Amino acid sequence: MGLSNAQINTTTLPKVEDTFLQGVKECIPTLLGYLSIGFAAGVVEKTAGLSILEIALLSFILYAGSGQFIAAGMIGAGSSATAIIITIFFVNLRHILLSAALSPYFRHLTPIKNMLVGALLTDETFGVAINKAAKRKQISEKWMHGLNITAYLNWVAANVAGAYFGQWISDPEKFGLDFALPAMFIGLLVLTMASRGKVKLDIIVGIMAIIIGVGASVMFSASIGVIVATIIASTIGVVIEKWK
Repeated sequence: MGLSNAQINTTTLPKVEDTFLQGVKECIPTLLGYLSIGFAAGVVEKTAGLSILEIALLSFILYAGSGQFIAAGMIGAGSSATAIIITIFFVNLRHILLSAALSPYFRHLTPIKNMLVGALLTDETFGVAINKAAKRKQISEKWMHGLNITAYLNWVAANVAGAYFGQWISDPEKFGLDFALPAMFIGLLVLTMASRGKVKLDIIVGIMAIIIGVGASVMFSASIGVIVATIIASTIGVVIEKWK
């Protein structure tokens, strides 16, 4: 008895796993954003008085655009190391949410392998990975490493380039480089909303996030306000989506 085409596709063809090289290729569309933001970060860090070696080490170890902009500003203002560390810690608490969203796709891995995947996770690689998961319902470990490592190396290179050329740019704000990070996040938000096809729900959640964020910032710090708004607004969004 012969097999139908559908049966042949599901039973006789080998399962194709996304490779490291495929992860590298799918990271390419985000590289322009990494290069521009990384360059801007390098310029700002150089302006704050850091050496090229210090900037390279900061991008290697911290690897966080918002954190590095904050560090540069606070270093330039003469803030203490403790204050800088605590501020960056709270600003980057959002990575707990990002990791939690991707964790179901890597539960089969050992804790160490999970740590290696999560250590290089960023807002941009999360966006690429979560879109991949929505289409394929699975994420390859090799593919994720290709995505993460490509972004990581480009970020470091962009920071060093910005640090080198930053010695001739005394006022980054004159060129709008201080707006580079918010601009990239706005672009990512618009692209994500367009791909989801749920603009009305996203707008409702966005408005709620703004209201909650402003209210929480009045009672707490701005960083805590962002975290509270993210958790509450996203929870409400999930409830509304499931209720529909």
